[in-house]
Amino acid sequence: MTVPTQPTAREVVEQFLRASVDGGLADLYAPDVVIEIPFAPAGIPRRSQGREELRARFEAAAGVLRWERTDNALIHETADPEVVIVEYDLHGSLVASGRPIVMSYIMVVQVRDGLIVHSRDYGNPQAMDDYREELLSAINS
Repeated sequence: MTVPTQPTAREVVEQFLRASVDGGLADLYAPDVVIEIPFAPAGIPRRSQGREELRARFEAAAGVLRWERTDNALIHETADPEVVIVEYDLHGSLVASGRPIVMSYIMVVQVRDGLIVHSRDYGNPQAMDDYREELLSAINS
């Protein structure tokens, strides 16, 4: 008899990278997930909690940003089997103008029972500044 196993932290992060483009991203998070963004730009919370809050943010962002692919992904496993570090670039465009956008991230991700329970996300805040006016305009229209 085989015992079903949960995906490893690495496998969940691989799913995360695909879902960043294909959709279903919120489903990879635990119901009580905690997301920290230490260098969040103005207007973005530095800490959020809960899958449904994330789902609402992802759905709102879908009207403004269209993500098309990830690349330069490196997944670093750690001594803790629940924790991986992932580096990647996320490419897409602004929906209103079609203007291309690239965001670079490093994330420290903790996975338990096949779901992300905690993430500390480090994005490139300067990159977002390049798009701030257009994003705010799209969000507020």
